[in-house]
Amino acid sequence: MKVYRDWRISGDTEWLRRLWPKVRQSLDYCIRTWDPEHRGILVEPHHNTYDIEFWGPNGMCCSHYLGALKAAALMAPACGDSPLLYEELSSKGRTFVETELWNGEYFIQQVRTEGLQSPPPHQRRGVVWTEYSPEALELLKKEGPKYQYGDGCLAEGVVGAWLAAMCGLPDILDPDKVRQHLLSVIRHNFRETLWDHANPQRPGYALDRDGGLILCTWPRGGALTFPFPYSNEVWTGFEYHVAGHLMLLGESDPARKIVRTARQRHDGVRRNPFNEYECGSWYARALTSYGLLRAYSGARYDAIEKVLHMAPTQTGDFRCFLSTATGYGVVGVKNGKPYFDLRGGSVEIRKIELSA
Repeated sequence: MKVYRDWRISGDTEWLRRLWPKVRQSLDYCIRTWDPEHRGILVEPHHNTYDIEFWGPNGMCCSHYLGALKAAALMAPACGDSPLLYEELSSKGRTFVETELWNGEYFIQQVRTEGLQSPPPHQRRGVVWTEYSPEALELLKKEGPKYQYGDGCLAEGVVGAWLAAMCGLPDILDPDKVRQHLLSVIRHNFRETLWDHANPQRPGYALDRDGGLILCTWPRGGALTFPFPYSNEVWTGFEYHVAGHLMLLGESDPARKIVRTARQRHDGVRRNPFNEYECGSWYARALTSYGLLRAYSGARYDAIEKVLHMAPTQTGDFRCFLSTATGYGVVGVKNGKPYFDLRGGSVEIRKIELSA
């Protein structure tokens, strides 16, 4: 998805063609390793940003996979390659995620250990956590491997769909279901105060009378004995991505509520306003906040088409900063008409497309 984004930002198709063999090699490894039956979903155990492996398909990682497949299908023809495999897997995977991982309110995980190429967790060798006590084996049979999320409402449950939208890709999942998922995250995971919330891990990010968005909850029951690490934590990195995704879908009120609450925690009294620390100071995940500009203005410049796409999430006149690969300026709507005011560099714009 990031390669697709950089191609459209730069307008450099020759760069893409030079890089494409390695892009294809990387994605084909992913397919071969985690989707060996070509179902369009990640079924084999796969590592993720929570520092563990997820077993079985889940909304979080499968949405990343669907975005990668969609991006590859769009890049392949420009590189003289066939998009058919990526299109087929993308279609299959979308159908599975929208039906099998959708519980009517949000996207979940199907925990699986059987019928995989990888042996069950207690039989694996050469990896961490191979020793299982009799008690742990009973828990494995009942709940699956440690560190999953199962039926939980995960704030990052459709993060791949957000990244796809930010990169200018078409919808990879039903936008109505994505919206419902995000609104469920607000309903179940947002807290005006964390006074009664138990977080046994790293509470310094948000605690006591702070508000915040919790990473995962189990509103329908089924909370796991050992859920994935960090499930009780609050990170600005995913708060901003959820807020930006909500804003992209026209849900600006809950988006602003999340951002306002996150910034109140970093008000210069309780925490450094310039350092939204997480695993370390000035942690990179907090830079998802930059995506709020893209979400608010709905502005995206495509250097291949020479088109400035605009789909603002609010009515009326506004202005917002926009940076491209070759120049920057102010983008907005004035008297109902879109405009771009160049302030530095150069940006070749053939037309501006304004949509709701």
